[in-house]
Amino acid sequence: MQKSPRAGVSGLFAVIALPAFIGLLLGSLSWGLVAGLSLWAYLQLRQTRRLQKWLLSTDLLPPESHGQWGDIFDDLARLQKRHRNKSKDLRSVISRFQQSSSALPDAVVIVDKQNNLEWWNRAAERLIGLKSSADRGKPLMNLLRDPRFIRYYRKGQYEEPLQLPSPLHNDTVLQYQITEFGVGDRLIVARDITRLIRLEQTRQDFVANASHELRTPLTVIRGYLETFLDQPLPKPMERALTQMQNQAIRMESLVSDLLLLSRLEASQHIPDENPVNIQGMLRSIQADAIALSGDKEHRIELDANPNYDLLGQSQELQNAFSNLVFNAVRYTPAQGHIKVTWEVDTEGGHLCVTDDGIGIDSIHLERLTERFYRVDEGRSSATGGTGLGLAIVKHALQRHGARLEIESQPGVGSSFCCHFSRDMLTKTPQSLVS
Repeated sequence: MQKSPRAGVSGLFAVIALPAFIGLLLGSLSWGLVAGLSLWAYLQLRQTRRLQKWLLSTDLLPPESHGQWGDIFDDLARLQKRHRNKSKDLRSVISRFQQSSSALPDAVVIVDKQNNLEWWNRAAERLIGLKSSADRGKPLMNLLRDPRFIRYYRKGQYEEPLQLPSPLHNDTVLQYQITEFGVGDRLIVARDITRLIRLEQTRQDFVANASHELRTPLTVIRGYLETFLDQPLPKPMERALTQMQNQAIRMESLVSDLLLLSRLEASQHIPDENPVNIQGMLRSIQADAIALSGDKEHRIELDANPNYDLLGQSQELQNAFSNLVFNAVRYTPAQGHIKVTWEVDTEGGHLCVTDDGIGIDSIHLERLTERFYRVDEGRSSATGGTGLGLAIVKHALQRHGARLEIESQPGVGSSFCCHFSRDMLTKTPQSLVS
């Protein structure tokens, strides 16, 4: 085989040399050259057709040829062989991946950058209901239509997994985990966590039953204490019974908060979403806060945007917001100012509770939402808190896809803000606005 570029030039001269010589003998060199070049062009076209025919065929062996065209055929044959080997290896890897993925009990789904279904394993058909014959290439949102999944998918923040019922079986709970790869592609893994949920439900039932059993003796104890305190008693005994009654009341509050926190921790997302009248809720909390303030005569101000409400669970939001407002009342000195605001901007909805109370040192802010964390044991006991209020706020907000932001300075006051995304907002009905 001839690899030198000079071989092609030599072939050209070899083809046109004889016609040129004959033309020279006949006294017309130019026509001899034209004839030689025409013969050379014909031979090149013939080899080009042979190349094209070979490339379109399934024949692995290249056509027999000599000179420069022989080198080209041989080089292309080697390239084809390398390409076939790489394709074979790639198909083998893909086949192994598909076989191993099909053996997984978890659903695995690949979505392209246009959010269309590209590939999935057998578990995805069993858990999610995808059908290989009909769903390939279709938009993911057309098949998984739960608003919570769509919001989670579009948000692009996949640090925490999403728990939702299976589209096929309501009694099956799936945990979705999304991972981005390539350029806009996503890998979705859906795991059946029904057994874990049932175990968690067993734990919740135990806490609920234990708390219920605690409530019964507490009710009896409080009843007898109230009866005794209604009778004339010596001062030392009256003082002791009064302390016992206060501690029994505090224990009842602790049991109630434990029950609520256990229920909130059971799931990271609310089961369904309903419009919540934020204005009415905040007015009710404001009235309760004024009653709690009593002789302290706090100035409790409310400024709420009347055009937007929230989507969520009313009771959970009520517990979260009231905890923040009541904490402000407890830790703000008499005659202090407390302001509750509900604002909406391009980023979403923001509910803030601001006070000019005693404030909190910055070293405590990161741990405030931990269970039973106390900035000051003596101060917390005096206010009658259970140490679970902010933990309840944190978990209630997490279930609504919101976050809690805390700012505080000792001697200046504190600000607790709940930030909700825009997709959790809903327009207030005109009848309520007017």
